[in-house]
Amino acid sequence: MEIDPDIVKEFEELEVSSTKPSEEELKNFDEDSLLKPLNDINIAKHPTYTTIPKFFHAPPSPSNTLRQSLRKEAHSLFLQKRSQDLLDNEELNSLWMILEKNCTQVTPLGQQLIGYDDYLKVMKTISPKSRKYLTSRLFAKLQCHSGYPGKVELISVFNYTMRKVWLTQGRIGLSFYDDVGQGFLREIDMENYIIDIIPTLAQISSCVQPSFQSFYVCTVVKKFFFFLDPLHTGRIRIRDILASGLLTELLELRDEESSKESHEHNWFSMPSVLTVYGNYLNLDKDHNGMLSKQELADYGSGTLTSVFLDRVFDECRTFDGEMDYKTFLDFVLALDNRHEPQSLHYLFRILDVQHKGYLTVQTLHYFFKGIQEQIRAVNAEAVNFEDLKDEIFDMVKSKDPCKITLQDLINCGQAETVVSILIEFHKFWAYENREEVINT
Repeated sequence: MEIDPDIVKEFEELEVSSTKPSEEELKNFDEDSLLKPLNDINIAKHPTYTTIPKFFHAPPSPSNTLRQSLRKEAHSLFLQKRSQDLLDNEELNSLWMILEKNCTQVTPLGQQLIGYDDYLKVMKTISPKSRKYLTSRLFAKLQCHSGYPGKVELISVFNYTMRKVWLTQGRIGLSFYDDVGQGFLREIDMENYIIDIIPTLAQISSCVQPSFQSFYVCTVVKKFFFFLDPLHTGRIRIRDILASGLLTELLELRDEESSKESHEHNWFSMPSVLTVYGNYLNLDKDHNGMLSKQELADYGSGTLTSVFLDRVFDECRTFDGEMDYKTFLDFVLALDNRHEPQSLHYLFRILDVQHKGYLTVQTLHYFFKGIQEQIRAVNAEAVNFEDLKDEIFDMVKSKDPCKITLQDLINCGQAETVVSILIEFHKFWAYENREEVINT
């Protein structure tokens, strides 16, 4: 096994004294004294700490390069060992053939079932690696959801195995980029992962230009962090990445053939990324690479209220009063997914003018002023705010009749409508005239 060069270098640079210690020095040497500073730190004063074992070991400091290198090497070897336990395509095919040979019954609809006795035969026949996946507990779990007493479908057993292999494979692949080793990925870690898998994405690698790759990576990573890190902690859990389904959506681009419709609905596809980037360039009228408030006003239908846009630039990260591409991506994701909790979290932060954690009647009236401006601009019939306010509170059904919290919005199921009629005139107008549309 090849040793990490960084570790070799650290040992080469160790300074060892060539002077032989005297007998008195050897006699007075206390090896425990070297660890005393560390032990003093770790000694806990609470009496329960004497019986509760230590379960957290802080990662080494960045200055301790030797421990850092050793830790990375150990982490890498651990992941390589885990990779060897995964089933490859040949082993999965072999598992399916064994399952078919031990099929207990075939229903009139062609469903292949297996009973527990035959399932035990399969467990004895398959390889030790496959045996880790097919357990008695698995049969019992599948039996709970089976419509056939005492039997489960073969395809359920096989799909479970394939799914678990894929999830484990994905976790191992992502963990290689977890430099800290705590089960999280920072933005730079995620960017490195995306860059490395682009050659495996047939639909991307064949058309992405080197000059555009950084924008593609930025667009991809932003969706992961928008939905999995709404509090902007700067890191996302690997477990959440796997559970979210976003990685599955990204890896669908490995298939060379896919429908045009799937491209349109996949944020990670090249047509979708080019559409978002193209919109950004079209809005940038002065071609300085940034968007001003006036330029952003033309986004979408071009009817976002000036009050809402003022709040966007108050709350979001800007540079000399202008928005960069990363901030624009957050804005687009929020407006395109207004029904999602993460988008509501983003939009609620903008609506919560006084940062109180709730919206009041005064808050609603503040944003309604922007709607009124556009009503007057098109010479439309005036709308009574009191009526609109009552409708909003009726839709939200907040716990406090005078306040609307973020959780109230999420729970009501009407959050997309409520937010839209406060920030965008054409959505407001469509809501006001919904009955006429239905009648026609």
